[in-house]
Amino acid sequence: MKKMKLVMVGNGMAGVRTLEELLKIAPDLYDITVFGAEPHPNYNRILLSPVLAGEQTLDEIVLNPLSWYEENHITLHLGKKVVDIDRRKRIVRADDGTEASYDRLLITTGSNPFILPVPGKDLDGVIAYRDIADTNTMIEAATKYKHAVVIGGGLLGLEAANGLMLRGMQVTVVHVAPWLMERQLDETSGGLLRKSLESRGLKFLMGANTQALIGDPTGRVMAVQFKDGTEVPADLVVMAAGIRPNTELAEKIGLHCNRGIVVTDTMQTITDPRIYSVGECAAHRGIAYGLVAPLFEQGKVCATHLAEFGIGRYLGSQTSTKLKVTGIDLFSAGNFMGGEGCEEILMSDPYGGVYKKLVIKDDQLVGACMYGDTVDGSWYFKLLREGRKVSDIRDKLMFGESNIGDTGHQGQSKATAMADTDEVCGCNGVTKGAVCKAIQEKGLFTLEDVRKHTKASASCGSCTGLVEQLLMFTAGGDYSATPKKKAMCGCTDHSHEEVRQAIRDQKLLTIDDVYQSMAWRTPNGCSSCRPAVNYYLISTWPKEAKDDPQSRYINERSHANIQKDGTYSVIPRMWGGVTTADELRRIADAADKYKVPTIKVTGGQRIDLLGVKKEDLVDIWHDIGMPSGHAYAKALRTVKTCVGSEWCRFGTQDSTQLGMDLERAMWKMYAPHKVKFAVSGCPRNCAESGIKDVGIIGVDSGWEMYVAGNGGIKTEVAHFLVKLKTAEEVMEYTGAFCQLYREEGWYLERTVHYVNRVGLDHVKKKILDDAEGRKALWERLQFSLDGEPDPWFEFDKAAVDTRQFAPVAAIS
Repeated sequence: MKKMKLVMVGNGMAGVRTLEELLKIAPDLYDITVFGAEPHPNYNRILLSPVLAGEQTLDEIVLNPLSWYEENHITLHLGKKVVDIDRRKRIVRADDGTEASYDRLLITTGSNPFILPVPGKDLDGVIAYRDIADTNTMIEAATKYKHAVVIGGGLLGLEAANGLMLRGMQVTVVHVAPWLMERQLDETSGGLLRKSLESRGLKFLMGANTQALIGDPTGRVMAVQFKDGTEVPADLVVMAAGIRPNTELAEKIGLHCNRGIVVTDTMQTITDPRIYSVGECAAHRGIAYGLVAPLFEQGKVCATHLAEFGIGRYLGSQTSTKLKVTGIDLFSAGNFMGGEGCEEILMSDPYGGVYKKLVIKDDQLVGACMYGDTVDGSWYFKLLREGRKVSDIRDKLMFGESNIGDTGHQGQSKATAMADTDEVCGCNGVTKGAVCKAIQEKGLFTLEDVRKHTKASASCGSCTGLVEQLLMFTAGGDYSATPKKKAMCGCTDHSHEEVRQAIRDQKLLTIDDVYQSMAWRTPNGCSSCRPAVNYYLISTWPKEAKDDPQSRYINERSHANIQKDGTYSVIPRMWGGVTTADELRRIADAADKYKVPTIKVTGGQRIDLLGVKKEDLVDIWHDIGMPSGHAYAKALRTVKTCVGSEWCRFGTQDSTQLGMDLERAMWKMYAPHKVKFAVSGCPRNCAESGIKDVGIIGVDSGWEMYVAGNGGIKTEVAHFLVKLKTAEEVMEYTGAFCQLYREEGWYLERTVHYVNRVGLDHVKKKILDDAEGRKALWERLQFSLDGEPDPWFEFDKAAVDTRQFAPVAAIS
């Protein structure tokens, strides 16, 4: 039977959740095409704030990696904004001319940030806070500028302000309302929140009306001016004053819009039943929801109708707000402001940072607002939804669910008191019973595992504490302790070490061999285990195990770093940071020829060509004629050097030459994660050798060797390993350490984490105490690297599929 065609416009959380639900119940009904305006796979927009604050990385908030689309045979167009839809011919058109026909269309264009219509809103340094690009802009601005102003004292504005403050900026929050988060909090709880945030260093201007943004002569914002004539300095202005449904495309094609794209209870647009809409862009019964839980409910209903089951109606959502603003727990639901005919029960402990307000009307709980202690939020919300009479429990209502009943409070946790049917995760509709069942049946023992298998706590994260309690009493023992054995992923119960050992002992040479021999639950594995198994094979049996390029991450398949706008970065290798006039001329000529918009010197002493089109990658590498810098790979990235004794009057050793020799010897070395070296010619350490995976420092009598350092947000100082006399010894010891890490490290484990796991004494025993073992490690590394191809000049040998670089028109 010929499949129908489903096209989805938008690649956000609500839309992709709809596809997940559809694939569960009708996996073979549609050929699915997805257009995403951003150059990223589906990610958790709620967790952009932890990324801004430096608590998580962009990779960690991806919900559905590119491999998920491939595994589900979804055609994905990233970085392509749909600009028109021909409803008569049923064709979708993107801004680059890409077209796709449809039988059913799902519009999930989300929302746009509200930009205050004030003079200066278009100045450089004035941004919204909505996506990864905005987050990256703020992170970059924090490295250059001092003063930030955030306009908007809602959740998003406060998270932006907190993240910028943690990155070193002086931040002022401007809010037109008299208290913070006035839609989620009352005046008392809003005041407690402000007081707490002020104690951390944030400044607030309440009731302030922005009149204009003032620019400097270069066109960048320099101040915010208010209607009373006062000003505050601002090198960066973040607009976080609300969102509006993105209905631009829908209006253009004639769909009825009123506060969003108007949809029925089946999530079909009232104008065209072939077109569906879910998410922040959709208006259902006059309401456009901005919280994730209602959007996921919409997605589930929409999926049943796309699957042609004809069941399910979305009747709207009663919402609660359980949030964690910069580490402070907040909860509100229903009519928490009270009013005529309402009674209020209050508990306030400003010193302890706890405030609770319950609103009762006609013997029913109709609203709740809590600050600091929200453990009973889900119970109050349950009472509110059920409309239960509360006269029999009124005297104990304020003290929570654990105090209700004959036994009173017996110190039991919130989790044990819950029924199996009670909801744990409101965002994803996950009950306690579902979480406990997954823990027991799948042997889960970490929060990460529960999120992966049930999605509980994977969205806003406010139920994390509850899930942790469930882990404690269901899995038994201390769930937070490091387990003796952690499965590689959900496809198997085997650990990384067990897989490596099986590959060694049984001489397994292919991924299929591993999966069959070790009884993998998922025949083809997943995007988590396939790259790991592939690495373990080629590092254990070099020259015998065959590399599988399709089991590598997208950057390693393309041999280039994809950038946030969908273009690529080209970084040729410069041995030890040393180049020649001829190389520089070739780079400059290539930059002119291929219209490279940005040329930047990297922190690793190389030149980065940013903004290269994918179809130009093969030609630009050919014209430059320099080896790959492997800037995209889990491999040796750079060897940073100072000028050393050849030029510097303080230099004691020739660091430049040693750095070049180390890089030439090991530049084709793949590893569990990226690896960086540095060589400094004297203890002044200008090459920053103390925070590299391998750092070498010249001293009067030779060289000192340090290992397992790490820069970045959390800097880890390298461990001193050994003092060596000659450059030849440095080469051998460095190679031996790298090979030990290659053979024993777990995939995606940096050297700092590897050494922390096995212990520095283990490394010393293998490298320092066992001379024969050390030499054997160095020889195994040289054997592995001998004949390794340069992916940009030996396509066939490196198994590079050059079809991926062909222009779209050439292969269509």
